[in-house]
Amino acid sequence: MAKQRDRGFPTTDAIVAFIRAHPGKVGTREIAREFGLKNSDRAELKRILRELADKGTIKKRGREISEPDILPATVLADITSRDSDGELIAIPAEWDEVEGGEPPKIRIHSPKRQQAGTAAGIGDRALLRVEQLEEHDSEGTVYRGRVIKIIDRARTRVLGIFRSLPGGGGRLIPVDKKQAGRELNIAKADTRGAEDGDLVSVDLVRSRGFGLASGKVKERLSSLASEKAISLIAIHAHEIPQGFSPSALREAEEARPASLRGREDWRDVPLLTIDPPDAKDHDDAVHAEPDRDPNNKGGYIVNVAIADVAFYVRPGSALDHDALERGNSVYFPDRVVPMLPERISNDLCSLVPGEPRGALAVRLVIGKDGRKRSHSFHRILMRSAAKLHYAQAQAAIDGRVDDTTGPLLAPILKPLYDAYAVVKHARDERDPLDLEIPERKILLKADGTVDRVIVPERLDAHKLIEEFMILANVAAAEMLERKTLPLIYRVHDEPSLEKVHALQEFLKTLDLPFAKSGVLRPSLFNRVLAQVKGHDAESLVNEVVLRSQAQAEYSAENYGHFGLNLRRYAHFTSPIRRYADLVVHRALIRGLGLGEGALPDSETVEHLGEVAAQISLTERRAMKAERETADRLIAHFLADRIGATFQGRISGVTRAGLFVKLEDTGADGLIPIRTLGSEYFNYDETRHALVGSRSGAMHRLGDVVDVRLVEAAPVAGALRFELLSEASLPQRGRKRHASAATAKIDPGRGTRRKDRKEGMQKSGQSKKGKSWKH
Repeated sequence: MAKQRDRGFPTTDAIVAFIRAHPGKVGTREIAREFGLKNSDRAELKRILRELADKGTIKKRGREISEPDILPATVLADITSRDSDGELIAIPAEWDEVEGGEPPKIRIHSPKRQQAGTAAGIGDRALLRVEQLEEHDSEGTVYRGRVIKIIDRARTRVLGIFRSLPGGGGRLIPVDKKQAGRELNIAKADTRGAEDGDLVSVDLVRSRGFGLASGKVKERLSSLASEKAISLIAIHAHEIPQGFSPSALREAEEARPASLRGREDWRDVPLLTIDPPDAKDHDDAVHAEPDRDPNNKGGYIVNVAIADVAFYVRPGSALDHDALERGNSVYFPDRVVPMLPERISNDLCSLVPGEPRGALAVRLVIGKDGRKRSHSFHRILMRSAAKLHYAQAQAAIDGRVDDTTGPLLAPILKPLYDAYAVVKHARDERDPLDLEIPERKILLKADGTVDRVIVPERLDAHKLIEEFMILANVAAAEMLERKTLPLIYRVHDEPSLEKVHALQEFLKTLDLPFAKSGVLRPSLFNRVLAQVKGHDAESLVNEVVLRSQAQAEYSAENYGHFGLNLRRYAHFTSPIRRYADLVVHRALIRGLGLGEGALPDSETVEHLGEVAAQISLTERRAMKAERETADRLIAHFLADRIGATFQGRISGVTRAGLFVKLEDTGADGLIPIRTLGSEYFNYDETRHALVGSRSGAMHRLGDVVDVRLVEAAPVAGALRFELLSEASLPQRGRKRHASAATAKIDPGRGTRRKDRKEGMQKSGQSKKGKSWKH
């Protein structure tokens, strides 16, 4: 029972004592409940907790508050050794030894009957469920852990492209960018029939003496004779499942279209889909109309219908197993690796025009102020009125209709845009993080090579769909909380104290104020971004603010979405391509009694926490694979342009040198620090710069530079540049304000960049947004 207080707040000692008594189980909500605090007290409580964190008395991870150095319940760990009893010992993969000292040891419990894919060994990286031991054992073990999933096996094998040599045998060209240039020798007897251009996995052989290391071909994976197969490198390198199990394919083929049984008939509601022009699945449809309720004058009814994937993919089925293993679809320029078989994703759950399709819909009542007044969920049978792409819908609103959009303009499109205009007011008041980071998209020729790289225009049509999807996602989270059902949230933590401090120090070098006091909010960052809008430092500041942000993830515990400035948020709108959305659909079906495909009654928050951790990792795997594939395609594109000069922008500064992103293609390459000039350059972490030891001249993050391409490694996706531009000399005596500060960074060379604002995921990776945002 909560301890009711007549006045004031609990002492800091009382708060710390409560946190110590409940390791790994305490958040702001639990503290407020324990001490009888009201919603109006939350801001003060957060201030006190931030002060305790600043002092190092407590540590905050997401919503969890604990004593310093207490591990969360689910942790990514590296298996490093065995103890005297032969049991595996692991340590956290991410651990700050400066602040936390030696990483804690985790003894891995190995049950006699292990699930497939959980048998671990030394050198593996694994996702663990951990609990703290009451007492440390004689070998200093602090935690006991159980393997949820093996993330990465010990590196005794190398993936690469086989290049044959005259007389037999060959060389392995590694696909890992970190191993670029480190070829392996393959003896004739060890090729296993590999042919020139094959993607192969090779077991390392111990080297004797000098010369190339050697390897034996373990497996021929595929042929890369054509650029069309470049995405296969990332697919194999990251072990992304391609084929579906026979059982899953059989379930998909046996599935039948949804009928009216157990559904409301919405076939006369003119819902339509708006997607990219190359979209293959169409899983969301929208409709809006003025609210006829006299108590909501100026308001709108917005309907968002989402394909009813849960009707076909039942918990515990083969389809469900395969979908969870994938976690999400993966989008490459030349192909999609889907989460579900095409029979489901491109047929039964694709909301194609004129065909009846099952859907889970939310009816949103929007007030004239743009705020959601109420919502209700419905299991429906719908029939899409039309399939449009973003530019097509926007063109119609702008007065350029075609045969498809002409009849839709007045009755369907205009009400949609009018509703969006109302919703936008509330969005602007909410003031989510408003970063401007370009999103590039690679367009391919018929032969799979790069045609060109574009930055798609950001239209109101994109924003309309985005805002309606956000509203639907919020409604799903609110409904499930109201029903007290377990769910998977989409969460985004506020920036860490260390990153906020680093950002403050950086902004001081530009004479930009960043007054952090009280609760941290996106508006604080937006004020900084507004000050540099249109100035030369705009790109630089956007990039550094982006890097200060945490990465969005999935969690069974809610700690809000900082970037969107929302207290609760869940993914509901894309169950075809994200497993998290499928879980949310099942929970809604269960909570609202909507029929078949519900979340099992036995489902627990603990198990959903494991699922959330797993699909967060598969999401990051997909992002990395998509990014690496783009790098390889661009490196192939530029391989015959060695010696050409390009303009770019410094996108990264490290002790190893400068990373430069080319303006026209978005390609990234390295300028090694040893090639920068005659003087020694020091790495200045605060200023994100390399600074000349004698002259003080700087190469800084965001600087526009001219470079020459000197090397391209298409297989690894690596580029090396030579810097042609001079470093910026320090300038003194300038007036200290934002425009002068930006001028001294990049005088007269800045460019205005206006585009998407998220930036933690690949170009064209999904149609609804990037990582931190959605």
